[in-house]
Amino acid sequence: MSKLTCIVCTKGCALLFSDGFDVSGNLCPEGAAYAVQELKYPARTVTSTVKISGALSVRCPVKSLHPIDKSLLFDAIKLLDEVELLAPVEVGDIIVSDICGTGVPFVTTRSMSRV
Repeated sequence: MSKLTCIVCTKGCALLFSDGFDVSGNLCPEGAAYAVQELKYPARTVTSTVKISGALSVRCPVKSLHPIDKSLLFDAIKLLDEVELLAPVEVGDIIVSDICGTGVPFVTTRSMSRV
């Protein structure tokens, strides 16, 4: 048996699971689905910031549009170090179209006007 703390909701259930994907300890169905997903394909949505010039702030918040493989998180963050935007930007603007060959884009999560 292996252990995992569920992060789907605020309860933080202590999940127990076996190799056959039998999950226990979850207080909701989403907890069991999370455990199976985490075992088969651990993935995360990446949130970060990138440089921006011409705006009131010097950083613009961004995120991956979909979760990417957990093993690619540091490579994805490193990729963002090379990105510099020029204001104005709108929420949802694609700033990187393909994160580490996954086909998942990075998008802005805040509109920023030019000053």
